[in-house]
Amino acid sequence: MPRFALETIISAPPAEVFAASLDPALHVKSMARFSETMVEAPAGGVFTEGTTATWRARHFGIPFRLRSIVFDIDPPHAFSDRQISGPFAAFLHEHRFEEHPAGTLMHDTVTFRSPFGPLGRIVDAMFLGGYMRRLIMERNAILAAEFEEPGRTLSA
Repeated sequence: MPRFALETIISAPPAEVFAASLDPALHVKSMARFSETMVEAPAGGVFTEGTTATWRARHFGIPFRLRSIVFDIDPPHAFSDRQISGPFAAFLHEHRFEEHPAGTLMHDTVTFRSPFGPLGRIVDAMFLGGYMRRLIMERNAILAAEFEEPGRTLSA
């Protein structure tokens, strides 16, 4: 299965970056370019262990619907989410957060597989892997920018 890992430094403590990463509204904001919306939001307005959400987005001009579950939450160190129904044959996103001299080193590991057997593997290798990497990099840049807004103070 295709897999990639990214590291992003964010100028905020791990607990704050962890909490922001579990904020559905911030997720929607980070994916606005793809017209992503939540069809079904998690109860209580934040992701907790076992919560699900249903997303609608447009990629390559095609509308997609994906349902995901959040699990293995270990504040403020890690959590994972995976697709439970949607366009992928498999999709897993592992998030880890660790202290860094500049704030937080955020690790993203994404493992995915397109449907359609051999044809899907060709699409993954030639196109989708790079597309998914850029999408997560863009999401992380928007998350990092949330902590760099003028006037924002970081907790010690």
